[in-house]
Amino acid sequence: MAHIVGYPRMGAKRELKFALESFWDGKSSAEDLKKVAKDLRALIWNQQKDAGVFWIPSNTFSYYDHVLDTTAMVGAVPERYGWNGPSVEFDTYFSMARGNKTTPAMEMTKWFDTNYHYIVPELGPETKFSLSSRKALEEYKEALELGIKTVPVFVGPVSYLLMSKPTRDAPKGFDPLSLLDSLLPVYKEILAELKAAGAHGIQFDEPTLVLDLDSSKYGAFKKAYDYLGADFGAGFLIETYFADLPAEAYKTLIGIESVGAIGVDLVRGTKTLEVIKEYGLPEKKKLLAGVVDGRNIWANDLAASLAVLEGLTAQLGKDRVLVSTSCSLLHTAVDLRNETKLDDEMKSWMAFAYQKVHEVVALSNALKGNKDEEFFAANASAQASRKNSPRVHNTAVQEAIKNLGNSDHRRATPVVNRLEEQQKKLNLPILPTTTIGSFPQTIELRRVRREVKSKKITEEEYIKAIQTEIQNVVKLQEELDLDVLVHGEPERNDMVEYFGEQLQGFVFTANGWVQSYGSRCVKPPVIFGDVSRPSSMTVFWSKYAQSLTSRPMKGMLTGPVTILNWSFVRNDQPRSATCLQIALAIKDEVEDLEANGITVIQIDEAALREGLPLRKSEQAAYQDWAVHSFRITTCGVKDTTQIHTHMCYSNFNDIIHSIIDMDADVITIENSRSDEKLLSVFREGVKYAAGIGPGVYDIHSPRIPPTEEMADRARKMLAVLESKVLWINPDCGLKTRKYAEVVPALTNLVAAAKQLRAELASAK
Repeated sequence: MAHIVGYPRMGAKRELKFALESFWDGKSSAEDLKKVAKDLRALIWNQQKDAGVFWIPSNTFSYYDHVLDTTAMVGAVPERYGWNGPSVEFDTYFSMARGNKTTPAMEMTKWFDTNYHYIVPELGPETKFSLSSRKALEEYKEALELGIKTVPVFVGPVSYLLMSKPTRDAPKGFDPLSLLDSLLPVYKEILAELKAAGAHGIQFDEPTLVLDLDSSKYGAFKKAYDYLGADFGAGFLIETYFADLPAEAYKTLIGIESVGAIGVDLVRGTKTLEVIKEYGLPEKKKLLAGVVDGRNIWANDLAASLAVLEGLTAQLGKDRVLVSTSCSLLHTAVDLRNETKLDDEMKSWMAFAYQKVHEVVALSNALKGNKDEEFFAANASAQASRKNSPRVHNTAVQEAIKNLGNSDHRRATPVVNRLEEQQKKLNLPILPTTTIGSFPQTIELRRVRREVKSKKITEEEYIKAIQTEIQNVVKLQEELDLDVLVHGEPERNDMVEYFGEQLQGFVFTANGWVQSYGSRCVKPPVIFGDVSRPSSMTVFWSKYAQSLTSRPMKGMLTGPVTILNWSFVRNDQPRSATCLQIALAIKDEVEDLEANGITVIQIDEAALREGLPLRKSEQAAYQDWAVHSFRITTCGVKDTTQIHTHMCYSNFNDIIHSIIDMDADVITIENSRSDEKLLSVFREGVKYAAGIGPGVYDIHSPRIPPTEEMADRARKMLAVLESKVLWINPDCGLKTRKYAEVVPALTNLVAAAKQLRAELASAK
C-alpha cells in the first residue's frame, strides 16, 4: 500500500499565496480565501486518490503554519493577543503569525534542518488548553464529501511541547513538557470527534524522536499514546523523519500498543535499517518505509529503492511494509508538468511532489508483484543518463578543488587588528547603522525584470530603470542618515537564484516554488553539476552604487553554505564537495569587488545553522566544512576590506563558536523576534571580538516599532557587549515590506542609534 506523509499547500501556481496576500491587503474576503483553500484541498486529495495512494493525509493544509494550527487547536494563544475564546478565528490566527499594528508576532524559527519556518508556541505554567479549532475534523468531513477517506495528521503532542518555548513570565527552568497531562485531553477530545465521524487511522508526526533526546523524554511518548489510544485502539501511525531513528526511540514505539504503524526516513536515515534488523517489528505493527525523498527534486532510483523494500519484506513480510515518502512533500516543488524552462533530458532526471506520489505508488505496486516494467525501464535510462552526462562533470573545477590543499584559509591578521585598520579607512561613528541588503521590491521593479526577460524592453532600458531605483535607494539612505549603505538589490529576484543564474552547474525551474513561511515562497535553484563562475556577477551594480555616494557601499553576496542549503542539491556527491566548488566561485567575486573599490563586502550565510545535522555525532564534521567554505571566500582580501555576514531566524546559541570561527569582521543577526536569546550567549561569557549587529526590529511584521523600543533592545546588548563592536540594524532584508513601513521604521532606527550615542557620550 502507498502512503504520503504530507503534500505542498501553496498550489502549483501559488494560488494560496496570492489569495492570502489579497486577503491581508483587504482586497478580498475571508470567504474568498476559504474558497481558494477548499479548491486546493480537493485537487490534492483527488490527485492522490487517482494515483492509487491508499493512505491519503488530511489536515496537512495550513493557512500559515501547521504548528500554529496546533496552537490554535489547543487554544494556547498568548495573552497579549486579547483572545477570549471559544474558537481561534483569522484575526487572532494571523496576528500570532504576522503581528499587528500594536502587538508583535510570535517567534518564528526553522523547522529542524529545513528552510521551512514554524511559529514557536509560547507556554507557561499558567497556560490553559482547550479545543479551540476543529480544522482537522472539518477537513476530514470535507474529504468524505468527495468520497475520499483520509488519515488526519497532527503534530504529535510530545513534539509540540518539545518545540515550544517558555513564556517570558515562566519561572526559570520551566519545561513545557510538564504540561503534557493538561494537553492530552484536548487531543483526546478531537480524536473522539474524528472517530465518531468515521476515522479509523490517525497520523501523529513526532519528528523530535530523531533527535538526541534525554532518555527520560521517551516515557512521555509512551504515556501520551497509551492515554490517547485507550479509547481509539491501535490505529495510530507515528511518523518520524529527517534523520536516523535512534534505537531507544524505535524500541519505545514498538512497545506502545496503540501504535499500529511506524514511519521512518530511509533517505536521510539509512542507519535505521540496522535498528529494524536488530529489534524487529511486533507482528501486528506495520512499517512505513520512506524511500522516496521528500526534500529534493531528483527522480528516485526505483531499482535501488525496490531492493531496500524487498530486503525489508524478506525480514518483516510483504503485508507489513508500506511504501512512503521520507517526509512531507511540503519541502519539494509541486508538479514537474508545469515546467517550460527545462529540456527533456533534465526533466527526465527530476520528480516533483506530483511525480513522487506516482513513484511511491509504482514501488508499492512492484512490491506486490505488479511491477510497471515500462515505468521502471524509463527510470533506469534516466538514472544512467544523469550519471554519465558531460553536463554534470567539469574537470577544471575538480582540479581546482584538489589544489586547495590543507590550508585552513584563515586571514592572517586577527580580527581586532583588522577592525582598527578598517576604522581608519571607514571613519564610522560609534554604533554604526546599516541595513541588511534588500529594499522593498515594488510592483514596478518586478514588471521591469519580467519585461527584460520577455524582451519587451531592451537591455539598455532595463539598466536605466535599475540604476534609477538604485539612485532613489541611495538618496533615501543618505536622507535617513544611515552610515553604511546598500544598493537595495533591485536587480535581484532572489538572493540565491540571482547568483545561481550566473554560475555554471545550475538550472532553474519556472514554477518550482516551495513554501518558506506563511505566503512566502522560494524557487530554489537546482545544482545538477560542477559549479564555476564564468564572469563577475555583482561588480557592475555595486560599482555604480558606490559612485553615487561618499559613504561606504556594501557589496552584497550570498555565501556558499546558504547557496547550497537553499538549493536543490545534486545527490551524486557529498554536499561538502559541492559547497567547496561554490566557495571558489564566490571567492573570485569577492576579490573582483575589492579590486573595483568596494571596501565593505557582505557575504550572507543566513542558512548556516539550517544545515546543521540533527544528530550531535554528525554536527562537528558539518561545521568544519561549512565554516571552511566561508573562509575560502574571504581569505584573499586586504585587512582594510571589511567582511560582513548575516544570519537570520535560527537558534544560534549552539553554533556560536562556529560563527566566531568564520572570522568575519562584522555579523548582523536576527534578534528581535526570538526574545533576544542571543543575549544569553554573551551573558554566559562567550567572548566575541568582531563587530556584531543584533537586529532591533522584526521586518517580517508590518508593525513599526517606536524609537525607544529599538533603543531598549540595543541597551540590553550594550550590557553584555562593548559599544565599539555593536552595530544597529534590522533583523533581515526589507524586500517583503512596503516603503510606507520601511521609511518610518528606519527613521526610528537611526534616531535610536543617535539617542544611544548621546547617552554613551554623557556617561563618559
